[in-house]
Amino acid sequence: MERGREKGEGGQKVSRFGGKVRTEQALTDKVRATFCAAPRCTLMALCGRNSRVLPALWALLAVLLVPWRLWAIEDIEECTWQVVLNKFETVGKNGMSDRFFSQEPLETVDNVFRPLVDAPTDQDEKYLSFPYYLKINYSCNGESSEAQVRKGHLTGLKPVVLVTFQSPVNFHRWKIEQLQIQMEAAPFRSKEECIAEEVCVMSWYTPMPIKNGSVVMRVDVSSNGLGPFIHDKRFQVNINGFLQRQQDDTLQFTVGNELNIDSCWVGSFYCPQASFTATIYDAIATESTLFIRQNQLVYYFTGTYITLHESNHGSGSWVRVLANECIKRLCPVHFHSNGSEYIMALTTGKREGYVHFGTITDGHVSFQLLPKQRSVCEGIEVVNCSITWAVFIADDYNLLMLVEIEAPTTRNYFQVVSYDLVRDNLVILYTIPEFIPDARGLEFLMILGTESYTNFPMVPKGMFYNPYKNLLLIWGNFLLQSYNYENFIYLADFPKEESIKYLVNSFHGDMAIVTETEEIWYLLEGSYRMYKLFPSKGWGMYINLQMMHQSSLYTSNETMVTLFYEDSKLYQLVYLMNNQKGRLVKRLMPVEELLMYHQLSDHYLLHQRGNQLTLPFTNFCPFTVIRLRDLPNPQVYTRQERYQAHPPRMLEPSGFHDENSLAVYQGLIYHLLCLHSKYLKPYADPVHDSTWRWWKNKKLNRDYYFYLASNLQSASNVYIDMTSYEKIYDLKAKHELPERIFLDKGTSYSFSVFLTVRGHSINLQERVLAAVDLGSKVDLGVVLADPGCLEAVVKEEVLTNRNSVLFWVTLSDKRSCFDQGISGHHLLKTSMLVKVVGTVGRCFQNTHQGPRMQGNFMVPVLIGCPPGKRLAFDITYTLEYNRLQNKHYFDCVNVDPEMPCFLFRDIFYPFFLIQDLVTGDSGSFQGSYVLKVIGGGPTMDTIREYSEEEIYRFNSPLDKTQSLIWTTKNTTTTKDPAFNIMTHQSLGIEWLCLRNSPCHDTIPHTIFAPEFFFKVLVSNRGVDKSTYCDYQLTFLLHIHGLPLSAKRALLILMVSSSVFIGLVILYIVFCLLLPVVVKACNTLRWKINNIITSESYYTYTSPSRIFSGTSETKSKVSSSVSSKVVEEKEEAPVETSKKHSIT
Repeated sequence: MERGREKGEGGQKVSRFGGKVRTEQALTDKVRATFCAAPRCTLMALCGRNSRVLPALWALLAVLLVPWRLWAIEDIEECTWQVVLNKFETVGKNGMSDRFFSQEPLETVDNVFRPLVDAPTDQDEKYLSFPYYLKINYSCNGESSEAQVRKGHLTGLKPVVLVTFQSPVNFHRWKIEQLQIQMEAAPFRSKEECIAEEVCVMSWYTPMPIKNGSVVMRVDVSSNGLGPFIHDKRFQVNINGFLQRQQDDTLQFTVGNELNIDSCWVGSFYCPQASFTATIYDAIATESTLFIRQNQLVYYFTGTYITLHESNHGSGSWVRVLANECIKRLCPVHFHSNGSEYIMALTTGKREGYVHFGTITDGHVSFQLLPKQRSVCEGIEVVNCSITWAVFIADDYNLLMLVEIEAPTTRNYFQVVSYDLVRDNLVILYTIPEFIPDARGLEFLMILGTESYTNFPMVPKGMFYNPYKNLLLIWGNFLLQSYNYENFIYLADFPKEESIKYLVNSFHGDMAIVTETEEIWYLLEGSYRMYKLFPSKGWGMYINLQMMHQSSLYTSNETMVTLFYEDSKLYQLVYLMNNQKGRLVKRLMPVEELLMYHQLSDHYLLHQRGNQLTLPFTNFCPFTVIRLRDLPNPQVYTRQERYQAHPPRMLEPSGFHDENSLAVYQGLIYHLLCLHSKYLKPYADPVHDSTWRWWKNKKLNRDYYFYLASNLQSASNVYIDMTSYEKIYDLKAKHELPERIFLDKGTSYSFSVFLTVRGHSINLQERVLAAVDLGSKVDLGVVLADPGCLEAVVKEEVLTNRNSVLFWVTLSDKRSCFDQGISGHHLLKTSMLVKVVGTVGRCFQNTHQGPRMQGNFMVPVLIGCPPGKRLAFDITYTLEYNRLQNKHYFDCVNVDPEMPCFLFRDIFYPFFLIQDLVTGDSGSFQGSYVLKVIGGGPTMDTIREYSEEEIYRFNSPLDKTQSLIWTTKNTTTTKDPAFNIMTHQSLGIEWLCLRNSPCHDTIPHTIFAPEFFFKVLVSNRGVDKSTYCDYQLTFLLHIHGLPLSAKRALLILMVSSSVFIGLVILYIVFCLLLPVVVKACNTLRWKINNIITSESYYTYTSPSRIFSGTSETKSKVSSSVSSKVVEEKEEAPVETSKKHSIT
């Protein structure tokens, strides 16, 4: 039996950590005190009798350890930020706040942008806005917020708001990213009537942005460094998808209609139910769906989240699932995976030994019965068994079940059974002991099977798994923990008389436990000591102090509803009763204060000094100062993308904004985030920045815009500074480890820990011996959850002259635990714990937010392809290099600047970029890749996807069917060897378009050569060993000048020749026959005119004989005249024809 730390006798305590054994003087005449700066200080007792010393001591401790006031900053005002949500209609109205209901963008701001003609905005762009603003105020020491805000504004204060969006669950629909936007708030005068000329009531406003795929936003409000000192404050803002608009236009929180319980299911022969009750036994909330269990029935309700589902998938009423099943428990799954969330329902009765595994994707719920083939009881070969609890490990697709087995001759016993969802097999991992081990005064005990046991039976009730630590906890009236599912450690501090009701984990190194009697226990991962927080003397003292300060968060009559972690801090949800009125309150659990009280109350002794009893205080923290130094810039490891925005400048003297300028601010923020979401083009821009296209055509007029603003000539009195809307790539570290670390293949993270050893200064003569002594006083350990995947190197440097020790820590990936994955997908969860030996429960630092534990740093580490990396087609360098190698470049006739063309007969040399969207780095891709044509068509509208068989024929050098589209002179191929492997030094691509390829014999649609659009896939999966990233880029490649087939070329030649020859012959015939045709036309026209003239002559002849005698003489004369006229007309055509022949 391996023993843990022994609690020795005679004032000695032996500790074992990392192979070092050290002896510490027990607390015989000393008391730990973190408020005493010197290593030893003494306070005289108020009287000499022991009976009167203890009350005085507790009173003294109560005064000394007031957690919310530091003596060094007593004169600083206690100020706090206040934030509410406002719609556009309620901006400027006092006392108004709205609820987060609307999720769709508004189109009202577009009219505000139309007058901005002399501004760097695009008049052709349609600007939208978010539906809400954040209204920001602050108050100090209970004074009027209005006066404080005016004071802050006059002294230059401007709130800075940092909005952090929660990473989306469904990465199939939304891009995985860690996105932030930092905005400066704009001052705005209240719309209420005011006697003063300038301002009576004012506030600050910023837009409240929304991002698709995220329903929870973290809002951090801080100061710009001017004006009063105000502590930073964090707010959790979430879209409420359970609000419904009523007929009177008010919003009401609802989760569907009242449940209709099918009572006929209660007490059936295969679903035993002892009693019927309306109590909801289990309630589990996912991103958008709420599950409850009432008796043996399960219901779910999905909220309305358009930002998640892109449509209204909300439930109108509760939906019953597993209608024919008898459910005894719902088990949560804390982490989503593969774009979905999960829940598990344990059955009883006829389905005993099965688990209903639920999947929630975009609000749609489905269940699968596991195991697939047979029940757990059949799989482990027992007659009767019952699944008590289940834990799903998403990274391994493994299901761990706590199974109770009914033995006919002995007591029931429990086993931990593993079920592989992929292989569909069951394995027994561990059999839980029947009785609680006898620890014999140890804090922990390794269960090896040789230890002795008490008479208290072990009653397992549940399990918990932390994927970052590979830590499995089995809990009941005991607590067992294991890091490999085989070797378990029993934590002896937890009383066997109690039974755990549930536990919560921060996943940052600590957890809290709630018992059936509502006791609260605390455990820091990496240690084995458990602390009782409630009820305790420290809790009683803390409550009394809160009551003295008349805190509204504490009353003498209260009931805890639940306990939970939020941003690594422990909170209580408490129901308070005060003056016969009840309310729910969320309040912070003062863990550090209670640990300090626990330390002082457990370890102190009064020391007799002369006739007086003295109270000595000794700080048992091994260091006085701890600092993190040499921290790298965080963004490359945290993968946090951040944008920065400032409100447009108002040109009026007071500087206050109006509704129009706030609307412009909204539109600019919306457009900035739209540019971010659209920055996924396969063709890389010349400048690697999502805002480059926004201002690239406006920067030439920057000075002109500034000139207008300087002369108060800007449209609408609004000046938009283009440099105020940008992406930040160079964030600096803030002397603390990052919230999480992403490591790619072979990358490392380095920092140093500076520790000043507690003790006196050292003389020069003692430095040689002191160097060894300093190194032995403080030890730094690094605990890795997966030492096979990570390695840590710690180097020590003793700074004798500063009485300090400097530890250099380097965390590196070992290139062995991850294959390749898409950026941000399927990352391996692990962690690093940096721990100063002997600091658990001993070392605290006073801050403006209260005490903070020191000496333990737990950082989650995610191994794989980090989010924010992508492969892009380097069109700029590709065009330049192709022009250089081919000695020319011919673009298409119809030039498209977004998609340049490449000539078929030229050798094609593609180049690609690895772009980091977080750090702004953009460099040539130096790895290997496989290029495939996976689709294509002669026009954009006729592009089709190719089948797997077609992709092989069109791209593989092994193809024998005359179907290749392209080839290369490179001889390197994949392992099969089905495809060519390319690099940035490849010899280029030669286009073939053989007989059976889709681009062969392309029919031209114009007089120009045929064109073809190839859909190209570039991937480094399986061929590039330099990174964990599986880069996949799909883009369109426009090729022109494709040759025709021989038959089609001959046909076109024959047709073209025939048409040409026909045209030539027609021209010759036309030229030869033209004079004859002209003469014939003239003759025909003359004859027609002659006929017309003759007919007109006879129309003048008299029809009566009466006038024949008298007009005879006249007719002779007229006949002679007319004969002359006819002769002249006969000569006229001849002259005309002569004139025509000359011309």
